[in-house]
Amino acid sequence: MNRTLLPRSRRIAPAVAVAAAAALTLAGCSSSSGGKKAEEAANPVSAGKADTPRMTIAMVTHAPSGDTFWDTIRKGAEAAAAKDNVKLIYSNDENAGDQANLVQNAIDQKVDGIAVTLAKPDALKDVVAKAEKAGIPVVGLNAGLSVWKQQGLLSFFGQDEAVSGQALGDKLNGTGGKHALCVIQAQGDVNLEERCAGVKKTFSGKTDILYVNGTDMPSVKSTITAKLKQDSSIDEVVTLGAPVAMTATQAVSESGSKAKVATFDLNKDLVSAIEKGSIQFAVDQQPFLQGYLAVDSLWLYKTNGNFSGGGEQPVLTGPAFVDKSNVETVAKFAAKGTR
Repeated sequence: MNRTLLPRSRRIAPAVAVAAAAALTLAGCSSSSGGKKAEEAANPVSAGKADTPRMTIAMVTHAPSGDTFWDTIRKGAEAAAAKDNVKLIYSNDENAGDQANLVQNAIDQKVDGIAVTLAKPDALKDVVAKAEKAGIPVVGLNAGLSVWKQQGLLSFFGQDEAVSGQALGDKLNGTGGKHALCVIQAQGDVNLEERCAGVKKTFSGKTDILYVNGTDMPSVKSTITAKLKQDSSIDEVVTLGAPVAMTATQAVSESGSKAKVATFDLNKDLVSAIEKGSIQFAVDQQPFLQGYLAVDSLWLYKTNGNFSGGGEQPVLTGPAFVDKSNVETVAKFAAKGTR
């Protein structure tokens, strides 16, 4: 794939890249539920099934309802579960306290492994410790890069959000932008805060932060529209998720602003928007890969004692840029809901 690369110092370490590639070669087929045709449709990257003893893995995320990004993570988890003869129990709640309760539910069910996101790590710290005390291996994905080792997790799969933000800020420097508005859809989410902090660190122009309610898109649109009308000097809008990005393009149009939109994360509609030029580019952290590797790593640990990343380094799944130079390649996968 033609892809805009980060500086060498920011690329994935060779050992980590090899670990991720090796795990991908294990990609397999069938689902933990449904018939063969349904399995093949749900898992377009599948090809075979493990004959290891059946195990149960819980994935507990902080996903808000309606965000397609998390659908992609779940599809990756389901593909790995199908290949690994795993029963996958997926649950989510954007409220950190309720997410902790879901982890406790998994402990009570005596699952064989837990994959968890740590968007608000302090709220999950105690229940993660309970899981580990109960002898249940825990891995992290997507959120929690700065605390996964501290909290005793076996592995972590995701991107360095500070680095990804800095990379986006660097790329904005080539657009001619002078004033960026970074839109955070969930205040207090460490991933999102780190992204905007990274943009602010490397973007040579001015960067403002705008908080919106990501669960209410009409409100998101009105808030961004009002800000753009209030300050006509804003020429770049940076969003942190695909649904917010699509809404931001509407806000730019309705406000009469000439601002351009760039974003983190992908979905099918956003890929189409890049093709059409209404969005400049996106930072892709490969959520399918995060879900897949999280489940697969627990299977490997239970069946072969493996530690992804050696238990010392995270397995990085991004960042990589998707823009007009490579969007055609990505589009065919996005159409299947796996990018």
